Amino acid sequence: MARTKDPAVRALLLDRAAHMLRTRQPVTLRTLVAGTGVSTMAVYTYFGGMDGLWTALRQEGFTRLNGKLTAVTMTADPVRDLAALGAAYLANALESPDLYRVMFDAGFALEDAGAADETLHCLVRTVERAKARDRFREDVDPLELATQSWAIGHGLASLVATGPLPPEALAHGVPLLTALFTGAGDEPDRCRRSVARGWRRP
Repeated sequence: MARTKDPAVRALLLDRAAHMLRTRQPVTLRTLVAGTGVSTMAVYTYFGGMDGLWTALRQEGFTRLNGKLTAVTMTADPVRDLAALGAAYLANALESPDLYRVMFDAGFALEDAGAADETLHCLVRTVERAKARDRFREDVDPLELATQSWAIGHGLASLVATGPLPPEALAHGVPLLTALFTGAGDEPDRCRRSVARGWRRP
């Protein structure tokens, strides 16, 4: 009878591997499981070996991020929602900084690139909603604006979660996103209020 796999063991191995990479520890079968109470066979049971672990590691980062983004409640204010998605992105990075860093290391393959793309498409759809409500100009490209919004969130996340800036630097998100969205056509005061409401979580 096949033994039921424990999701907690899989998550433990992924989190430990990400931490070891970040702290520049050598990651081998033995070092990965050392002190965890898990045998080396678990790496084969859950990932098929070390190559499978690396593939799953990046994918897990995007899976967790997608979970954070889909948990954001959409409202009648799409500009607020764009800021809230950015806040969720930051929350994910701050909660799992080791895994966050590995997510964007293209040296490792992805099991499902489409699932990773979905994190950007979530922003694209929200920009389209904002255009439909006349918050942004008709000539605004949703993919381009979503990418610019992501770049702001990613920059702040990288500088705070895995870089030199203190958490207080996250407050820069409000003026940065406000400038981006007013440049896309939103009314400045209304935009600032919307962004501030969505950005409260960081």
